[in-house]
Amino acid sequence: MSAESQELSDRLGSWRRSFRTWRWQRPFWAGLLTLLGGLPIAYFPYANLTLGQLSIRMATTAGAGSLIIGVLLVVLGLTMWFQPLVRTFSGVAAILLALVSLVVSNIGGFVIGFLLALLGGALALSWVPPRPAAEADASAEHDESTPNDSAGFTLQKAAAGPGADDESTNGRHRAG
Repeated sequence: MSAESQELSDRLGSWRRSFRTWRWQRPFWAGLLTLLGGLPIAYFPYANLTLGQLSIRMATTAGAGSLIIGVLLVVLGLTMWFQPLVRTFSGVAAILLALVSLVVSNIGGFVIGFLLALLGGALALSWVPPRPAAEADASAEHDESTPNDSAGFTLQKAAAGPGADDESTNGRHRAG
C-alpha cells in the first residue's frame, strides 16, 4: 500500500467519522425522510408523462398548494438537520402537512410523499438529543444509597399523608 493511498484512506475515514458525529447530534433520518417526502408531493402535479405521442399531464387546480406543501416539507427537513432544537415544531408541522397533502396533492404524492413525510415527522418527535459527556459520567457515578426501581429510576419518598413512613417510596410499599 502506497503512502498516497494510505493518506486518502485516512482522509476518508476522518470525513466518515466527522459525518457520523454530525449525524448523531441531530434527527438526521427524520430530516431525510421529510425532505424526500416533499419531493413527490411537489413534483407529481407538474409532471408530464409521454407515451408515444400521447402526453398525460397531472395538472390539477391544487398545483400551487402542492408546490407550497412540498417546498415546506423540504424546508422542514433541512430545519431538522441544521436546527435540531426545533425538532418538535418541525415534526408536528411535517405530520400536519403530510395529512393535508392527502387532500390537496394527488393523494399525498401517490401516498409515497405522504408516508415519507409522516414517518419523518414521527421520527423527529421521537428523537432525543444525546446527553453531554459530563452528564453521562455523573449518571455512571450515581449514589447507590438512594432506592431505585427495576428500571433504574431514583425513587423519592412519599411526603404526603399521615401514613407516610420510612418504607414508603412513591406509593410503593415493601411487603413483609
